[in-house]
Amino acid sequence: MILSLKNTFAQIGDAALFAKRFFKEVFIPPYEVKEFLKQCYVIGYKSLPLVTITGFIMGLVLTLQSRPTLVKFGAESWLPGMVALSLIREIAPVITALICAGKISSGIGAELGSMKVTEQIDAMEVSAINPYNYLVVTRILACTLMVPILVFYADAIGIIGGYVGINIHGDVNFYRYLTQIIQTLDFLDVIPAAIKTFFFGYFIGMIGCYKGFNAENGTESVGRAANSAVVTASLSIFIIDMVAVQITDLFF
Repeated sequence: MILSLKNTFAQIGDAALFAKRFFKEVFIPPYEVKEFLKQCYVIGYKSLPLVTITGFIMGLVLTLQSRPTLVKFGAESWLPGMVALSLIREIAPVITALICAGKISSGIGAELGSMKVTEQIDAMEVSAINPYNYLVVTRILACTLMVPILVFYADAIGIIGGYVGINIHGDVNFYRYLTQIIQTLDFLDVIPAAIKTFFFGYFIGMIGCYKGFNAENGTESVGRAANSAVVTASLSIFIIDMVAVQITDLFF
């Protein structure tokens, strides 16, 4: 029990130092722009189909599930605003981040883990290439940038899904639908949700890189690194979301 706690705290300390190193290395040249753009393509563009399907289903299902209750109270006109508010403030950021944790963080963990096991990272160090700058910084930056963009995209697709859900049982003009959403949303509904997505992206990238970069020798460690990256990144998303909600409730 005591040994397990010691190992846990040791890993937390190593992860904190690993994360701290990022803020130092990100300002040190050379700047790997090509690798960064490549990771943005892999992380962002290749995740669009999955995010599109998920976002549409979120908006459609939320609308269909909420409509009967609102109809009972004669508040069906509140449905567009309620769906949009729920999506933008909580559902779309968390679900999209969890999808990215499963797809992106596991992929990074497996990729860097296999490079570690096959000694490619050691070969980069011997060749006077900074593997942390080339492999880690680019991936964390790409995740930090692309996850918020994917969340905004999921918000838009979810709103379209909500429009389709409303018109299954009715006939609402799209312009009127958007007008009701805009009248419901406030500036403070969007900004806190947008800010926390950057933290989601950073931790998804950082945890995936940390698990892969510190994989032990042996092919089995690659699978463990990918699996551990998904679990840890998903847990961190819920913790960050809980803290963000508390801060938002305290100050706003």
